[in-house]
Parts: sequence; C-alpha cells; structure tokens
Amino acid sequence: MSLLGHTVNSRVLSAQRSHAGSLPVAPRPLAAQPRLIVARGERRSANRSKWATLEPPMPAADQAPLGDAQAQPLSVSEQIWACADDLTPVFSEVDRLVAANVRKVQRAFRDHRIGPHHFAGSTGYGHGDLGREALDAVCAQVMGAEAALMRVQFVSGTHAIASALYAVLRPGDEMLAVAGHPYDTMEEVIGTRGTPGHGSLMEWGVSYRELALGAEGRIDWEALKTAIVPGKTRVAHIQRSCGYALRPTLSIEDIEKAVQIIKAQDPSVVVTVDNCYGEFTDTREPCDVGADLAMGSLIKNPGGTIAPGGGYVAGRADLIGRVAARLYAPGIGIDAGGVSGTTLRTFFQGLFLAPQTTGEALKGGRLVAELLHRLGYVAIPAPGVPEVWSMITAVQLRSREGMQAFCRGIQKTCPIGSYISPEPGVTAGYGDEVIFADGTFIDGSTAELSADGPIREPYVVYCQGGTHWTHWALALEGAITSLNEANARN
Repeated sequence: MSLLGHTVNSRVLSAQRSHAGSLPVAPRPLAAQPRLIVARGERRSANRSKWATLEPPMPAADQAPLGDAQAQPLSVSEQIWACADDLTPVFSEVDRLVAANVRKVQRAFRDHRIGPHHFAGSTGYGHGDLGREALDAVCAQVMGAEAALMRVQFVSGTHAIASALYAVLRPGDEMLAVAGHPYDTMEEVIGTRGTPGHGSLMEWGVSYRELALGAEGRIDWEALKTAIVPGKTRVAHIQRSCGYALRPTLSIEDIEKAVQIIKAQDPSVVVTVDNCYGEFTDTREPCDVGADLAMGSLIKNPGGTIAPGGGYVAGRADLIGRVAARLYAPGIGIDAGGVSGTTLRTFFQGLFLAPQTTGEALKGGRLVAELLHRLGYVAIPAPGVPEVWSMITAVQLRSREGMQAFCRGIQKTCPIGSYISPEPGVTAGYGDEVIFADGTFIDGSTAELSADGPIREPYVVYCQGGTHWTHWALALEGAITSLNEANARN
C-alpha cells in the first residue's frame, strides 16, 4: 500500500517500450549472482530485514537459469532498461504522489494571488518587498505552518537548522536528539565536535543528549515515552532523512507519533524537524502533524533544482519571529532582506517545480535500488514501493575503492565537471574524509543528481536527486562500468 492508498499491481507489465540511443531495451534481466551481505558497524541494527533486502531476487518463470548455455549476458545498459521496464508500476505510484503535491502547491499560489508583480525584487534593506512577503506566505501554506521564512540569506540547510535551534535554546536548556545521532554537519553546531571558541550550543551552556535508535534503525518508542525532562528539555530534535546513516527515513506518521509522545510529557517542548530531503516525499509535512518548526535547504527538494541558494524555516508564528532575529539581528524583524527579482521568480518557479523534480529523484532512487540489488549489493530502501518514500538511496559498496569507482562513473555523466575525477578529501563540517560526485549547475545542489558519502565502514554511497530519472539511467551505466573495471583490477 502506498502513501496515497493505491495498491501496486505486482504483475510486471507486458507492454514493450522503445528507447532511442545507446540504451536498448532488454526483454528480461538476468538474475543476480547469489550473494549475501550482512550490514555491520557503528549504529547498525542486527536485524534490518524489513528495510534492507539481503536475498538476491529469484529468476522470472520464463527466464533461462544462470547455467543455461543459451543465456547471454546483458550489457550494463540492457540491464538498466530491463529494470526500468519492470519499475513501471512503481513509477506510476510516484506520479500519483507528484500530482497530489502539485495540486497543493498550485492551490497555495492561487490562494495568495501570485502574479508578475511579485517578481520585482528589492535592494538594500528590502523593506516592503511584496514578492518576498508572498513567498513566505506560500511556503507557510505548503508546509502546513502558521508562518515561514524562505530566504536567500540562508546559505545551507545546516544554517537554517542552526538558526532555528539558536532562536529557541537558552543557557541551561537541554536539546534532545530523538532519532539517534544527527547529520555530520550538525556536530559542530551542537558542540560534540569542532573548533573551540566558535560558539557551539554547548559552549553557550546548552546541554545535549541523544536517544539511541531502536530495532531496525527506528525511533525507540518505549524510551521516548520517558525521555523528556519537564522544565529542562527545551528542544526535541527529529531528523527526518537517514543522513549518513544506514537507517530508514522517518515517515510523517513516525513524526506525528513522536510529537504526540513528546507533548504528552511536556507541552512546552519545542519539536524541531530537520526536513532536508523530506519535502514532497509525502502529501503532508511535519508542521501538518504538530511539529513546531521545520527547516530545509532550497538546493534540495523545495528549490526544484533551479533555486540558486537559500533555505527555509516554517512553523509557529511566534517562533518564526525569533528565527528572523537570529538570522538577521534583534529588532530588524521579518520585513527585511533585499532579494533580486530574478531570484524571487526562481524561488517561486522552483517551488512549483519541486513536487515534479522530487518525483523524478524518487524514480531515480528506485532504479538505483533495483539495479544494485540485482547485482548483489544492499540498497536501502530495498527495491520496489518502499514503506516510506525516500529521496536518498544508500548503497553499500563494501570498500573505499568501490566508493571511488562508483563516484568516478557518476561524475563522468554529469553535465558540469564531467572531466573531474572525484577523490576523497576533507570537507568543512565533516569529521571524516568525504567523496562527492555532483557535477551540478548550482554548487552543492544534491537535488540535481549526486552520489556521495564519508569514507568509513561499511563504505556506503548515498544517491540523491535527479532532474529526470533517465539521467540516473545514464549515470548508472557509467557507475557500474567503472565499478566493474575496478573490481576486475582488484
């Protein structure tokens, strides 16, 4: 059952489709080589059978067995298009999700009477900018919130999240991370890692505590029921996506349940949600189900792959005022921040495109999972219609060399920087070496198409984005070819 309540017909569609160029259609994929992969390492669950498929798929009834002398190996390109053909019912489910979210965004545009006059822009202080004000209002409605700041002055998702946390937390308060260890770049914001004297939350007298994940990498619901310390725990922080961890993405139902459990212990606790990579992967957003603040980046889902930068914070109106004071300065208020007309138009257009581009990324992720699973690798979420739609598909490549080879193949198929060979290196905000394949028009826009990950066991590459799923078909051809060449050398 999908998020929209439609049952997927598991019968593989028999209609034949034609594809142009160097990617011919294959009638049937070969079965994967039998291989069992056991995930292990830091913060890994011993039993993840419900969210990572370990067994290789069974051959189709009309498919020749591996040992049949007549069976001919398929090229990488043929294997990819065979997967795509078999994913037709899954892609149809994504299209239904896209349609529901396009309807929601268009309704917000209509309700706020968005017109060409909203693209005028402003300079200097930016006082009285009707377009910026309308954009905030549209963002708030789409996110199910009372108010929002969708601003180019946010330089990243981490910046938006940090602004929200600093706006709410005060010395002596406690921050509780509900869904295990947060994303790597949050470590320096919190103070568990980083340069002394740079003003982390812990340096400002905020204490920090984590609630370890429970079975199968999910929220430990029993522990959460007694995790809040009334009068001390001020913020309960929830990270929706998996980040750089092998755990499932949280569903909106998970977030709703967490909010209810937290508020039952102390209604004054502020529930913040790192919504990066979560926007438009469901028909509801965190504020729709009771979250006080939700934060994200415009060079991820909500920017529609065309926003030049920026981020957003949506939630309670009183808290949004505090966030503005943190982003700018106390006393400046919300009615400030110059933004060019071109940027405003791009933000509006990107937000309208966002459900569609997110849908294409979801399809690309399903193609990644299907192909890599057939080749014997663990992919999370597992192939098919996932329990929770995820913008991120994690693939366990088992070695540093495998990660490098995969990312080199991806980079070669990117429109920008295809001549670059990615190498692991030190990156601001990360504690481990990280490798990135992201030849994008917008610097760092993982929504366009990217594959990256920290160089540490169990050597996982996280695949995100994609302006169209067929770009992933091309990218995977490069990645698997590069991976095969590396395996042959080793």
